Amino acid sequence: YPMKLLVFFSLILVCHSHTSTFSYSHSTMNISKSGYRVFSANSTTACTELAKKITERLGVDLGKSVVYQESNRETRVDVKESVRGQDIFIIQTIPRDVNTAIMELLVMAYALKTNCAKNIIGVIPYFPYSKQCKMRKRGSIVCKLLASMLAKAGLTHIITMDLHQKEIQGFFSFPVDNLRASPFLLQYIQEEIPDYRNAIIVAKSPSAAKRAQSYAERLRLGLAVMHGEAQCSESDMADGRHSPPPMSSGRTTSGHPGLELPLMMAKEKPPITVVGDVGGRIAIIVDDIIDDVEDFVAAAEILKERGAYKIYIMATHGLLSAEAPRLIEESAIDEVVVTNTVPHEVQKLQCPKIKTVDVSMILAEAIRRIHNGESMAYLFRNITVDD
Repeated sequence: YPMKLLVFFSLILVCHSHTSTFSYSHSTMNISKSGYRVFSANSTTACTELAKKITERLGVDLGKSVVYQESNRETRVDVKESVRGQDIFIIQTIPRDVNTAIMELLVMAYALKTNCAKNIIGVIPYFPYSKQCKMRKRGSIVCKLLASMLAKAGLTHIITMDLHQKEIQGFFSFPVDNLRASPFLLQYIQEEIPDYRNAIIVAKSPSAAKRAQSYAERLRLGLAVMHGEAQCSESDMADGRHSPPPMSSGRTTSGHPGLELPLMMAKEKPPITVVGDVGGRIAIIVDDIIDDVEDFVAAAEILKERGAYKIYIMATHGLLSAEAPRLIEESAIDEVVVTNTVPHEVQKLQCPKIKTVDVSMILAEAIRRIHNGESMAYLFRNITVDD
């Protein structure tokens, strides 16, 4: 009888240990499934700086992966850790080599999809090809094509910042969170520009007037709008659309009264004018992208002639292509303030007038909220459509 009792208790202990092991492994499985990883899809060191700042704020390590180009310039991605059942965030900043960065993002997303990631969220602070979001004669809407490619590669969500046109969100078949940089730029104006109360917000074209008006209302400042400068609109070059319809021999135009369309008058740009008084003021030009700076330099010259004694440019995305640093350095512009959505350390070395505002805080908070299933409304508080 004592032997039978001993065997009975031994069986109970064995069953209990197995149950505990199963419960532990099951809970461990749940923890790993509910976890998340943050990866960088950039192959260049300069482009991973924003990703490192975001992971530091989140208190996590950057995911282990290798992104590189083969000798024939093909992109290769190797993910070095398990991502099965997890939320994966891919941070992709866009350098000058835009097409390589896009291919890196696509290959990384597809690799994660193949390795059974639960959700793949792209963190793309500056969305490339965003200027090509409208039909231009016989061109194409490339931004729509890129949205389709990202969805096909496996992305399920995108976090971006200050899209060139907010309607771009409609190109995607999955959710898009379009964050705003305006709170950080407004804070810079209030803290870093002496006597900003004597400033006036300037829109360098009528199309930028809504954004400028939003800044002016928040800072309780005046508004000026420039009109007449060179616009990046489609040219009136001959492309076949203005040619008359073919007519058979022996027929005249009078035989087709339905083809007598009203003639449109050709556009003629007026002389550059500034609507608003900038004399004796600090002029602050606001825009979403600063790339080729010729228009900004020309605007600064006009504002200087009209009496502005200091000129600042505030923009979210500082692409600063080609000779931008040299042109800014030689111009009447006093300071160019951009965020770190695009790497521009080389340009800052060439031109000390370029200043950077860090937006990693809001990107990190967006990642945390999306992973935890929390509302994003807090990040858009007091944000209007025009911001």
